[in-house]
Amino acid sequence: MTLTTEPNSTTAPRATVEKPRPRPRMVRWFIIVGILLAILVGGLVGFNAFRAHMIKQFFATMKPPPTAVSIAETKSEVVPNLISAVGDLAAVHQVNVTSDVNGRITDIMFTAGATVKTGQPLLQLFDGPEQGDLASFKAQATVAQLNLDRAKQLASRQFGPQATVDTAQAAFDQAQAGIAKTEAVISQKLVRAPFDGVLGVRRVEVGQYLTAGTQIVTLTDLSAVYANFTVTEKDSGKLQVGQVVRIKVDAYPGRTFEGKLTTIEPQISADTRNIRVQATIQNPEGILKPGMFATTTVVLPDKPAVITVPETAVDYTLYGDSVYLITEKKTDDGKTELTAVRTFVRTGDRLDGRAVITQGVKAGDRVVAVGQLKLQSGALVSISTDPLPKIPAQPPLN
Repeated sequence: MTLTTEPNSTTAPRATVEKPRPRPRMVRWFIIVGILLAILVGGLVGFNAFRAHMIKQFFATMKPPPTAVSIAETKSEVVPNLISAVGDLAAVHQVNVTSDVNGRITDIMFTAGATVKTGQPLLQLFDGPEQGDLASFKAQATVAQLNLDRAKQLASRQFGPQATVDTAQAAFDQAQAGIAKTEAVISQKLVRAPFDGVLGVRRVEVGQYLTAGTQIVTLTDLSAVYANFTVTEKDSGKLQVGQVVRIKVDAYPGRTFEGKLTTIEPQISADTRNIRVQATIQNPEGILKPGMFATTTVVLPDKPAVITVPETAVDYTLYGDSVYLITEKKTDDGKTELTAVRTFVRTGDRLDGRAVITQGVKAGDRVVAVGQLKLQSGALVSISTDPLPKIPAQPPLN
């Protein structure tokens, strides 16, 4: 028998759980916000890229105006071959006038600063005792002469021995020696100029007791002076006696005095590796003074022609010497542009405002002479109408 159980009508039905459906409005809102953010970020990136491109294009197409500079042309010329040095002047003849003996000054026979001749008396010392001795010796010489003559006459007649003649001759000779000695002492008491020259400042007074060796006055011969200077061992082989030497002194700017190289020291200093040389400069005006500082120049035989530029055109730096070389190029519209290109060069000597260029440029090239501080390599330039600066007549030594 089958039993069928019917559900209890009183039992509560089971609850059914349904999944929540997505809200279409919120999803759409997120999508819109994402799209807007993407558009905003893309716009910013694109704007920055566009701005960078436009700035780059602006600077690429923008050309600064040409810089006005002064231009000079390189020249091929013969530069004087010179050796320059510094030295000082010394007198050919200069002495401190002194006395050989002691004595009291009785007379001063010169004026300070006067020009004197050789042998001119300058100062007298008291020589009274010596004058007395001289008179005594002269009297003795007179007596000795008479005795000698008498002894010779008697000896010639065989009335006197030869010994008497010899004794008389010795007495006479002794008196003559006394005269010579006394005259020498008297001459020492009279101080004379040893050579022609100009006297300096007087150092003594009348009545002063002068000891031997005390300076009385200086005496200098200014007809010629020596220029003493040194050159390096490297240049010593170029020197020869007789070469022309020019000097300049600060006391007379703009003037050049010329002389000859007269002495070359045969030895080179082991300490400095320099050689001392001496030139003689004629000084007819007497304006060159011993002790003056002098800039000396030895003139050597000329070298072959070299390339020179104005000294202002060379830029001297630690990285090397350079000039701005002017080049020309045609633009798209047919115009000519001038460009300054930095070119490294090798420089040589400098003389009278021009510098020798041994490597880097050739004759006829145009270089910037004034205005380099405003330039960079490859910059456009224009030629200024202002003249080049003049070379000073006396360039500064320092």
